[in-house]
Formats: sequence, structure tokens, C-alpha cells
Amino acid sequence: MSNSALAIAIVIAIFVVVGIAFIVRKQRSQRLRTRFGPEYQRAVQETGSTTQAETKLEKLAKRVERFHITPLSRESRADFVATWQRIQSRFVDDPKGALTEADKLIQDLLGSRGYPVTDFEQRAADISVDYPLVVEHYRAGHDIAVRHSQGRASTEDMRQAMIQYRTLFAELAGEPEIRRAMAAGAARG
Repeated sequence: MSNSALAIAIVIAIFVVVGIAFIVRKQRSQRLRTRFGPEYQRAVQETGSTTQAETKLEKLAKRVERFHITPLSRESRADFVATWQRIQSRFVDDPKGALTEADKLIQDLLGSRGYPVTDFEQRAADISVDYPLVVEHYRAGHDIAVRHSQGRASTEDMRQAMIQYRTLFAELAGEPEIRRAMAAGAARG
């Protein structure tokens, strides 16, 4: 084989390897975008790099895979739903207390499902693996709960936090009745 033929073969091999690497990276990005939804873009914005964001999300997914996440038992679900309904009904008379209880109930629910109940940012990141479409509700509700604890949240803010928490609660509890009621309310306007 001549030197020029060898050089051409090497160039072709390099192009093939680069092409395969490009395809693999594109598939990885698409897989992560699909799995994490809006959380993918959030990670890109936080890290400033697609590569760093994807590495972060893959590490997070591997972390959560080690957890023993389980669905709620029928009895446990019923208890959580009854508690949620009691908290919601208290909101009219005691919005501050209801919001504090709702925040705590979400933490208890996460713990019952098998998520570690660490600091808020880690909890939010952990649930983003399995619930990427509702984790923003958790962040928004928690942000208002924090402002409430600092005396900087209005009653309307607290109402919005309860709505955010209700959406998250329905997903985490796997509660179809709550999801149907929310969809019916959204359809009415």
C-alpha cells in the first residue's frame, strides 16, 4: 500500500470515527432532552454548557437509580390524600398554617416513596429524574413557602403555592382523582 493510499485510509477512518462520535453524542442529547424535559434546559442554563449539563443529568439519574423508590400502598395513599384534603380545607381560615403543612406533607410523601429528604435543592433535583414536568411546581411552591417564612408572601402568593403543591402532590401520590379534578378545573377556565 502506498503512502498516499495509507493517508487516504487514515483520513477516511478519522471521518468515520468523528461521524460516529457525533451521532452518539446527538442521540445522548436527544435521550436526555426527552427524559428530563424542561429540566434539561435548566441544567444547560445552570452549567453554561451542554456537555456539563448532560454529565450532571446522567450522574443524577444514576444517583436516583440507587434509591428504592416505591409506589404508595393503597392505605398510605388514602392517608396522604385525606391529609392533603384536610390541609386544603384549612387554607381559607389559616393560609399560613396550611402552606407550612403542605410543604411538610410533600416532604413526608417524598420520604415515604423512598426519596432521601435532604436539602431542598437536592430533593428537587432527585425528583426531576422521575417527574421532570412537575418539579417546577415544587420549586415555585417552595419558593413561595420560603418567602412566607420570611413574611414576604401575600395570601394570593400562598394560594398559588398551594396550587403548585397540589399538582406535585397528585403526581407523587399517583392520585387520579386529584388529577381529574385539576383537569376539570382547568377546562372550566
